[in-house]
Amino acid sequence: MYEKFGQFIDGKWQSSLGNETYDVINPATEELLGKASKANSKDIQLALNAAKKGLEIWKNTTPWERSKILRNISELIRKKSDTLSKWLTLEVGKPISEAPSEVAGAADIFEWNSEETKRIYGETLQSRFPNTKIHVYYQPVGVVAALVPWNFPVILASRKISTALAAGCSVIVKPDVITPGSVMELIDICREAGVPPGVVNLLSGDPAYISDQLLSSDIIKKVSITGSTRVGKLILKKAADKVQRVTMELSGHSPFIVFDDVDLNKVTDMAIAAKFRNNGQVCISPSRFYIHESKKKDFTKLMVDKTKKLKIGNGMDKDTILGPLTTKKRLEEVESLVDITKKEGAKVLCGGKRPADFNKGFYYEPTIFDEVNDNFTIMKQEPFGPLVPILSFKTFDEVIERANKNELGLASYIYTNDMKKANKASELMESGTVAINTPVVAVAEAPFGGIKQTGYGREGGSMAIKDYLNIKYTHLGIFYD
Repeated sequence: MYEKFGQFIDGKWQSSLGNETYDVINPATEELLGKASKANSKDIQLALNAAKKGLEIWKNTTPWERSKILRNISELIRKKSDTLSKWLTLEVGKPISEAPSEVAGAADIFEWNSEETKRIYGETLQSRFPNTKIHVYYQPVGVVAALVPWNFPVILASRKISTALAAGCSVIVKPDVITPGSVMELIDICREAGVPPGVVNLLSGDPAYISDQLLSSDIIKKVSITGSTRVGKLILKKAADKVQRVTMELSGHSPFIVFDDVDLNKVTDMAIAAKFRNNGQVCISPSRFYIHESKKKDFTKLMVDKTKKLKIGNGMDKDTILGPLTTKKRLEEVESLVDITKKEGAKVLCGGKRPADFNKGFYYEPTIFDEVNDNFTIMKQEPFGPLVPILSFKTFDEVIERANKNELGLASYIYTNDMKKANKASELMESGTVAINTPVVAVAEAPFGGIKQTGYGREGGSMAIKDYLNIKYTHLGIFYD
């Protein structure tokens, strides 16, 4: 499957100079999808040199021309939705019915940034001195290292690539070894859309090795990473040596708060949509469910009943709702967290094991816990899988305090028909995003990112491009005859 790709350097696909490869596994069948090219130090240096050359071309390309190319990419992504969706299902394991929404989101972010590149505004300030002018303007930060995770490889790569290109930067993309083909297909679309050689490059292979080599280079001026808080901290330390700009979207542990004045049937539908998307392997997935004590029993029953009806299976089956977890390691970590949660005293209401009728694949039943306490491991450790701990609360102040008692702050979910209560909760929640009466968090037109140990910087919306720009001020003296 990977024969037509490899390393993408200076506008061309090529094999690694070392001719090394690594295996890519289908999580639904545990079968080999293929062997992907593995970059060595020489490949990395070639990509750095190409990106440096590409930067000089791209930063001098007019915003209107950049806009046309970004829009071309957006249109091609939509045209090739079926191909990209198939890659996502085969590599990530997400259902083929779900994958097109990620592809559509990727197209939207390229379309959004095709307009943002034409909206990089400077300003003129009134000078305190006679016969002088003060001008403030923006310039591209330089070559960007885009470190892309495995759970949403197409849309997360698109966020980084499109924003870098809109700002006038060149970029080197590093996909995860789990999902190289999805990102390679996206990079090939960039090539087909007319991105000049060297402006977009891809290095496939060992993530830690490639990242370390990129961040050690004086050529890299900015790093954008989506990943775990642990990895983000390591990247931040490396970036500090070169004083590289960093945008980090890291781990999440999102509270889902349900007050006593809602339609539980509607809310549980939204809870299932948000929780089980990509089998819970989502940084914004709700992972701590706080339900008002008067509604907890009914909410729990509805969640269990609806969860039991979700069809587990190979993502290529159009009827599948829950595909496999993406790796054996992820499966083992979910199993371990379930065992810990049970030992700490939680009651399993459904799930809690691998499905009996699957001999192959990294499948795990969606699992709902009752009798959970705030001090349980699952309430502190990000449960990156289909796990639902349900707790009750009595008062508004109590639940806000409990929900905020976490070092992570990416997203929060609030459900109430009392808009006064909704607005107050939104103000008080310590997270970068708050969803009120909706399961939708990330859209192209809004700034996305977290606070606290979830990181900083934003992707999406009109603010994101500023993270890829340097601010320059010129004080101009005017000599009048």
